[in-house]
Amino acid sequence: MKVVHTKLATALAFAFSASVAFSGAAWAVGESAPAAATAASPLAPFDLDADVNRVLKTFDVPGIAIAIVKDGKVIAAKGYGVRKLGDPAPVTGRTLFEVASNSKAFTAAALAMLVDEGKLKWDDPVTKHLPGFQMYDSYVTGAMTVRDLLTHRSGLGLGAGDLMWWPTSNFTSDEIIERLRYIKPATSFRNSYAYDNLLYIVAGKIIADKAGKPWGDAVRERILAPLGMDGTTTSVAAMLKTADYSAPHSKVGETTTVVKPMPVENAIGAVGINTSAEDIARWMNMLLAGGKTPDGKQLISDKQLREMWTAQTPMKISEPKPPLAATRPNFAAYGLGFQLRDYRGRKIALHGGALQGFYSRVLMVPEEKLGIAIFTNAENSGSMTALQWRLLDQYMNVPASDWIGIVSADEQAKHKEELAKVGTASSARAAKSQPSLALAAYEGEYQDAWYGAVTIQREGGKQVMRFVKTPDLVGDLEHFQHDTFIVRWRQRNFNADAYVSFALNPDGSIERMKMKPVSAETDFSYDFQDLNLVPVPPPKK
Repeated sequence: MKVVHTKLATALAFAFSASVAFSGAAWAVGESAPAAATAASPLAPFDLDADVNRVLKTFDVPGIAIAIVKDGKVIAAKGYGVRKLGDPAPVTGRTLFEVASNSKAFTAAALAMLVDEGKLKWDDPVTKHLPGFQMYDSYVTGAMTVRDLLTHRSGLGLGAGDLMWWPTSNFTSDEIIERLRYIKPATSFRNSYAYDNLLYIVAGKIIADKAGKPWGDAVRERILAPLGMDGTTTSVAAMLKTADYSAPHSKVGETTTVVKPMPVENAIGAVGINTSAEDIARWMNMLLAGGKTPDGKQLISDKQLREMWTAQTPMKISEPKPPLAATRPNFAAYGLGFQLRDYRGRKIALHGGALQGFYSRVLMVPEEKLGIAIFTNAENSGSMTALQWRLLDQYMNVPASDWIGIVSADEQAKHKEELAKVGTASSARAAKSQPSLALAAYEGEYQDAWYGAVTIQREGGKQVMRFVKTPDLVGDLEHFQHDTFIVRWRQRNFNADAYVSFALNPDGSIERMKMKPVSAETDFSYDFQDLNLVPVPPPKK
């Protein structure tokens, strides 16, 4: 099955069209469900192992780790499948996974602790703590608060500027923050929700400055160590030095393939945490205990935890297809480092995460003292969605549905529809049209205000596009129609081929180059559409 390769599917699907169901009070893994729960469930008795193994097969996922906590107890913290295709080493409860944007909750928690200590306030201007901070608009620069950094309402478009860190780039965190001032907003300030990563990098910078040490060291000292999350790392490099970590897997065409890790050390604050089922269970139990550690220490005040789980930015709710109708929430919003929604009268705090080769989801039902974490070493949101519904059914006394079958069918239908759209666009093109200029005229260096340099050069008989600060973003251009080409990235697991269109001046010279992903399944962090690339005149001889 083809994967829908997008963080949006992972990070936001639950909040937009989510349906969660839990059936039954907590019982230990391996025990039979109580009779009252099994009687109503077509999938009873509950068998976590059977469900997860079915998901591995159905969604073509090599490995999954699951953590379930209830009423302060760890119900499950275990692994399934393998860490790496072609290697029999199993996923365990201590296997590390990159959890990507689930790191945002740790950033929010670290800021909450600083608020508790009086070292900052949520509504402090960002410039109070980072005097050099600057957005495109001077009013936004002065008005943006620490709270605004976490709530996805800055006016930036979806994933704006992510190409500065995704895929792995040579930008530093400070350079990314400095270049925010060149990214034009998509909407007015605080007008609407649009998920971004760059402002969490800014938040991470504030934490580092206050601590006098890197974000990762501060998070380890203040959160990970007190919780006993001793296996968790705050960098991919540190993870790769451990004995039990998972390899990333992506789809190349329809085949699941091991791919190289994608270190993004310049995006700390937005991403950075690599953790296991056993460790994330400790994190969820602390949050569900009102911010207290197992020994009774108040790590985060209950007041600030409530603030993190209070709606800050409304999110639109989509209408799911009939088989998924039960998943529609009555409200959806973003808090501070968490998405929020309801299910059957219960509030749910959750988040998703995605990096190349890894998807994750963490969700909690505070009133039920229930937490669920699902980590995968593949880019597949359906596998997590199916399991979260199944598990929510199990722990909230809701008659179970065959979510695995329902979600699988929905995912396949969406992928088939997207393939048809791409095919229609290809068949409708003016295949016999020719570029307006000789191919050599399109070659040279182009500059974007926030990203920088992109080049097109003749190499070995092909026109090759290179993003100068992103070593792996290299692809071959092929003519599509008129003055539009398609760049086919040499790293095929990117699944991010893009249209490259040239606009001409009246004299026939190139005015600018614009890009746009070919497929809607392309991850939104390939924000090619936000680039405005203009040709750089060749140096005078």
